[in-house]
Amino acid sequence: MPTAHPPEWRLPTGVAGGVWEYTQADHIAEGYDEYFAQNRLFEFDEQVLARHLTRPGLVVDLGCGTGRAVLPLARRGFPCLAVDLSLRMLQILGEKASLEGLAISRVRANLVELDAIRSNSADYCLCLFSTLGMISGRRNRLRMLAHVRRILKPGGLFVFHVHNLWYNLFDPAGRRWLARHLLTRIVSRQMEVGDRFFDYRGVPNMYLHTFTRRELACALRETEFRAKEWMPLNTTRQCPLPYPWFFGRLRANGWIVVCE
Repeated sequence: MPTAHPPEWRLPTGVAGGVWEYTQADHIAEGYDEYFAQNRLFEFDEQVLARHLTRPGLVVDLGCGTGRAVLPLARRGFPCLAVDLSLRMLQILGEKASLEGLAISRVRANLVELDAIRSNSADYCLCLFSTLGMISGRRNRLRMLAHVRRILKPGGLFVFHVHNLWYNLFDPAGRRWLARHLLTRIVSRQMEVGDRFFDYRGVPNMYLHTFTRRELACALRETEFRAKEWMPLNTTRQCPLPYPWFFGRLRANGWIVVCE
């Protein structure tokens, strides 16, 4: 079971209490691969990366987990730096890389505080599986994006995934949550539009920020990124959304965005 998180004032910048418990829980890390064993999300991510990461170069995976993205890339010969706040996930990644004879560098770090990574050092940065949405606070998410901008070489690519706030309209439970959430936001401005708290795999009050396309576009513009491809995703998040021109900003489960 997860341990209780420290008082709010002692948590790392941009890390909500539920996210801290998630990253520090051994059962989450040790059951991660089994939990997602039948899930095809990673296969689709791998296809997207194979299409865009075509020339050798350093890949920095922000929120690497147990290696869902970096292991296939390392097998293709890409040098990789894996970054995560979970020490146990980094250990499991190291064990898997060692078994295959892959050299993957690993750093335990908060994604809002990436000063240890040298500027203009990476050819590619990744932040998949809605990890960007696990950062609490708009200002902190902008700090993370600014770090990515600093870390990337000129012409480098940043590939990330987020969930869509308005997709909740197509789910009964989601509609109820969205109505309560927007009403609470009107009455009290203590949280940002899109902030969700929920129980996840034994972790109470897990935090995830869900985005609107406009909000995401503004964040990229503020951090001087240019989107090369916006990929709206279907319900299962295993392929692109069909007919994206038809209310795609509402119907998309989320987006994979490739930018430079």
